[in-house]
Amino acid sequence: MRDLTNEILELIRLTSSHLPADVEKRLRAAVEKEAAGSAAQGALETILKNVELSRQNSTPICQDTGTPIFYVKYPLGWSTIQLRQMIRTALAEATKRSYMRPNAVDAIYDRNSGNNLGGDDFPYIHFEEVEGDELTIELMLKGGGCENVGAQYSLPDNRLGAGRDLAGVRKAVLDAVHKAQGQGCAPSILGVAIGGDRGSGYLKSKEILYQKIGEPNADPKLAALETQLTEEANSMGIGPMGFGGQTTVIDTKITGLSRLPASYFVSVSYMCWAYRRRKMTVRGDEVMYE
Repeated sequence: MRDLTNEILELIRLTSSHLPADVEKRLRAAVEKEAAGSAAQGALETILKNVELSRQNSTPICQDTGTPIFYVKYPLGWSTIQLRQMIRTALAEATKRSYMRPNAVDAIYDRNSGNNLGGDDFPYIHFEEVEGDELTIELMLKGGGCENVGAQYSLPDNRLGAGRDLAGVRKAVLDAVHKAQGQGCAPSILGVAIGGDRGSGYLKSKEILYQKIGEPNADPKLAALETQLTEEANSMGIGPMGFGGQTTVIDTKITGLSRLPASYFVSVSYMCWAYRRRKMTVRGDEVMYE
């Protein structure tokens, strides 16, 4: 089995320092929507300058390099034990080289491991065996600020007047955006899971954030709701970093899950403007990054 430790190290470097093109494009478009000389426009211009410098210098886009979340799809015959070790070795080296900040803190003893390795679940690694001979590793770095303002609702919610339908989902998601204000480092991207249980709902609301900005939802009902939520969130006037303005959310992604009759959860994962996600594909001797 091929040793991919160095290739995974490069994936981590790219994810931490190179904002994906689709995200940068949407942020640059947002600058034009804000009033000239406004705090919102200034915040976006500063963000984009930071994006450029991080790319040039291979330095983290944000000082909070986030929770490393890996999704590995591997062909039959690959060892998940070895793949996990490659990922952990690469992450420790990335931390040593300052591509990553040491983030793994033991919650019981309040000790930082110093190398981003914190037991079996830090980094979080999800494995899925797939047909064919292609290996893919997707990485998301999710910062603590945006993670702190994620939310989960159990419908019906009398406080919001939200029932068990898409109209109720809309009210719940907009409530989460309103509560976040500037604390989630807007402009944000929303990952929304409807249904499931409490655990699967949050998991799927993060998974859907691996999709690129602008990719239409295959379900026309959800596609329409995604557009509506983005537009209505932006009408709140929260704006970049909470300074006010036209750009609070740059995209919304929604997925639906099966649920028990007794439960109707709406899980919202709030992603900050530092929307760090990258994909590595191994096909034979070739390694590609996107």
